[in-house]
Amino acid sequence: MNDRDILLKLARVIIAVAWSDGEISNEEINSLKDLLFTMRRSGFDDVMQYSAQDWARLEMYIETPVGQAERERLVADLQDSLRSPEQKELALKALQNMMEADGVVSESEKNVVQEISQAIESSDVGLLGGLQKLLGGAMKRRSEAVANAPNREAYFDDFLKNKVYYSVSQRQRAAGRHLDISDEALRKLGLVGGLMSKIAQVDRVVTQAEYDRMVETIEKYWGLDETEAIFVAEVAVSAVDVTYDIFRMMRELAVSTTLEERRKVLYVLFAVGAADGDLSFDETEEIRLIARGFDLTHKDFIDAKLSVLGEVRPGG
Repeated sequence: MNDRDILLKLARVIIAVAWSDGEISNEEINSLKDLLFTMRRSGFDDVMQYSAQDWARLEMYIETPVGQAERERLVADLQDSLRSPEQKELALKALQNMMEADGVVSESEKNVVQEISQAIESSDVGLLGGLQKLLGGAMKRRSEAVANAPNREAYFDDFLKNKVYYSVSQRQRAAGRHLDISDEALRKLGLVGGLMSKIAQVDRVVTQAEYDRMVETIEKYWGLDETEAIFVAEVAVSAVDVTYDIFRMMRELAVSTTLEERRKVLYVLFAVGAADGDLSFDETEEIRLIARGFDLTHKDFIDAKLSVLGEVRPGG
């Protein structure tokens, strides 16, 4: 059995555990999806992308309650699949990634991971109880991270997943204007605009050069005129600041774009970061995090970086 099958079985068990009390709120569903997204990540060239079909299969479990009998069947199926030391290590690493997604891990959670490890080794029924304790803490932190983001005054789905899209749509309606762009493209632009703003504000100051590069990028890749591009850039800068949580933006883009589109976004982020003639360590590390979230390789990361720096410092 390959790594993809193992992680998908683990993901189904995590979803089943989330349904243990018989209900999941809309925000818990979004937090659960974020955790499933972060679960796959360990580093460049060691990341599994969920395909659209994978997500569709997982969402069948997310959207419909999972009863006790099915939950026990899924746990047994997972345990039966974890035969080799490598497969068991993969499952534990995925759980650690999920647990560490939003801050410091407590000693009690580390102990729970040890319990889960022992349950996996012995095929013990204690695996289910350990996963329930682990998921409870991880989902609570994920929901708090999103809820505590600045200016988060309403829990609208679009607002939670794509703050720039939400803000652009609201301002369009208020001003009686309409951008000549499809809703699907605007959603992607909102996500990319949010990430561009995040990179521009890493040092807490958006320079004129960074702002101009954002406008130029929006014009070039989304076909908007200068006035429209300025409007979107202004919304992005005002809607997203350095403290804004980016896990959801990354997840939404990762599952709605092609590989080439994500590579283009990475190039754009480097271009914004280097627009003022310098690419800082903090900007580079933020883009590295996003590249991993996009399931891009280390080569993709280096290629985009060198391409942009070659343009900024020709001949350098």
